[in-house]
Amino acid sequence: MLTTKKRKLSTGKLSHFQCDGVLIPFVETIPAAEDDSDENSIAELDLGSDSENEEDDEDLIADSEDESSNEIITSLEEKYSVSLQPKTIISEITGQPKRVYPPIEPDYDSDSSTEDQLNRVGNIPMHWYDDLPHVGYDINGKRILRPARGDELDKFLETVDQPSAWTSAFDENTQTEKPLTAEELDIIRRLRENEIPDANFDPYEVFITEGKPEIMPLSAAPEPKRRWVPSVWERKKVMKIVRAIRQGRILPSKPKTTISRPFYSLWDGPSEPSASTYLSAPKVKLPTHAESYNPPPEYLPNKDAISEENTFVPKSYSALRLVPAYDRFINERFDRLLDLYLAPRVQRRRLPQGVTNADDLIPQLPDPNTLRPFPTYKVLSINHQTRVRAISVSPGGEWVVSGDDSGNIRLWEVLVGRTVKTWHMDSKIMAIEWCPKKDVSVFIVGTEADLYLYVPPTVDQTSMTRTHSTLTTPVTANTESPVAWTISSTKSLDEPLLTIKLPTNSGPIKQITWHRRGDYFASVSGYQNQGTVWIHQLSKRHSQAPFRKMKGVVQKVLFHPHKSHFFVATQRYVRIYDLAAQTLIKTLMSGIRWISCIDIHPSGDHLIVGGYDRKLCWFDLELSDKPYKILRYHSRALRSLAFHPNYPLFASTSDDGTIQIFHARVFNDLLTDPLIVPLKILRGHTLNDGLGVLEGRWCPGQPWLVSAGADGLVFALSLAQFFLSSTFLRCIDWLI
Repeated sequence: MLTTKKRKLSTGKLSHFQCDGVLIPFVETIPAAEDDSDENSIAELDLGSDSENEEDDEDLIADSEDESSNEIITSLEEKYSVSLQPKTIISEITGQPKRVYPPIEPDYDSDSSTEDQLNRVGNIPMHWYDDLPHVGYDINGKRILRPARGDELDKFLETVDQPSAWTSAFDENTQTEKPLTAEELDIIRRLRENEIPDANFDPYEVFITEGKPEIMPLSAAPEPKRRWVPSVWERKKVMKIVRAIRQGRILPSKPKTTISRPFYSLWDGPSEPSASTYLSAPKVKLPTHAESYNPPPEYLPNKDAISEENTFVPKSYSALRLVPAYDRFINERFDRLLDLYLAPRVQRRRLPQGVTNADDLIPQLPDPNTLRPFPTYKVLSINHQTRVRAISVSPGGEWVVSGDDSGNIRLWEVLVGRTVKTWHMDSKIMAIEWCPKKDVSVFIVGTEADLYLYVPPTVDQTSMTRTHSTLTTPVTANTESPVAWTISSTKSLDEPLLTIKLPTNSGPIKQITWHRRGDYFASVSGYQNQGTVWIHQLSKRHSQAPFRKMKGVVQKVLFHPHKSHFFVATQRYVRIYDLAAQTLIKTLMSGIRWISCIDIHPSGDHLIVGGYDRKLCWFDLELSDKPYKILRYHSRALRSLAFHPNYPLFASTSDDGTIQIFHARVFNDLLTDPLIVPLKILRGHTLNDGLGVLEGRWCPGQPWLVSAGADGLVFALSLAQFFLSSTFLRCIDWLI
């Protein structure tokens, strides 16, 4: 192998090279003496050297004159077929003569490492050259073309012909296949077998650390006596401190007394506001065209117009750098601080344009005294001992039936509060509703599983006969139903005359509502996450489910007072269906998170919806599917809403223990908005387990209200004077 080893002379020229481990000197020729030139002499190379020792360089020059060097050079030329004689050419850059030595071309049997063109691009991503015909540059800056690669079939044939192809990897730097060494193949095998790549690593080597020895905290030694015998020395020390405290030599720590510093109001106002509001500082006057360093000519004043009163006189400058310092800067800063210091600390709100008096913004509502009658006092109280969830008033308004969680059903008179009849059941009373027909006297009781129809004992013989014939007349059902109707074998008033058994998966009854004609009634049953609606027909004793699949959990249902419309309230929406056409008419978007109660106006054009988020929404069904008005008068969830059938009143009950009475007058003129006026807040019920007033019902024909609460009390609310006079006369008639 032919390599060169450079030595630097004192003149900075190459003196020798090394070939096959033999140091070959160069003979420096002198161009002036042509006769003394030797054909076998070797001229110097104009290259840099690594040598720094001048004494060694002089020895090499002396050794180069030896005759043996010529013989070595001749043998090397014959062996490698290389001519070591230089050529003198003219440089294209400097234009001076220079010596050029022929390049060394090794044979195929040479083991020179310069045989391959090494890629000198460095440590860069090689995918930058994916779209280029070359893969990099060599040491001379020439492009290294991408080697030709065959398709997948050629690669497969290479694996068949060359067994070493399976043990090679693709080198992105040179774009060729490189054989892997035995150590690399061993590392790959270990990685595939989930072993440690380093063959010399011993995972089971004992690891010993030198540190603080650990001592077992638990010991089997017997308990020392000093742990359970009081210490004599501690007792003496404590007694010494006690005696010092008693004698006054040791004073215990005194409690720190807080120094109360008086604070004075900065503005000396009559009263401080409860909540501080942020008041913005007065705004600074913005500059105009006159404040420009080069204003238009029309803004420049004349000499006659300049007076001492003018604090600022506009001036014109050709450049901004010629503008001097502002002479009134300190004065204006002082005026600004005075403005901030003397700024008013009272926030004044501006009235809308065209309004001169703030009282004009308050809506003009009528005086509540002119909207009488409405209930104002509690006149009767019935105690059930347990929570009362359901009450209902008879169509004539004389009787009230109420049920509690202990299963007791009580029928009592509105005027005097006399209990006429009491029934007992084995489950909670969830809902009660009186039939609106006046010729048939019956009310439905809903429990946790079934429906029961009772006949009150306060009806005359004609109504009793008509009621029994309506409920006990045998009929033939045209279609089968999963709901079973059972007629009682006895006609005793102590037992329900008719029993309706719903399917077992229906759940407890949540609501019962009647149609205005008294033949149909609907029931809502189910748990918290599901609701089932059943429509029952009393004359045919048949039940059916109007919806196969309902969107959302049904909370309440309602019949329209005049049309064949059916209202279904889910958690967020109220859907209106036409039962005759079996179509969906409209969907009301209440904006309430969870609807709890609904009721419809006797005219059928207005609907009120209440929710657990304390909202009460008034809907005008002829106007829009959005609420016409949203009321927020309760501090907790709403439980029930009820329109009076004859008076322009409606009431709302809530878990805050109050009953809100509103005046709600609806006009026949479509251009006039409904008049809604809050009249009275009635209190008296106490909260029990976070629940307040659960139900409120109006007495038809009179402005009386009956309410039931979670405290087990049922109140009758009315006008005190009118109610006492009626009660007095009723008591006299009853005694006579």
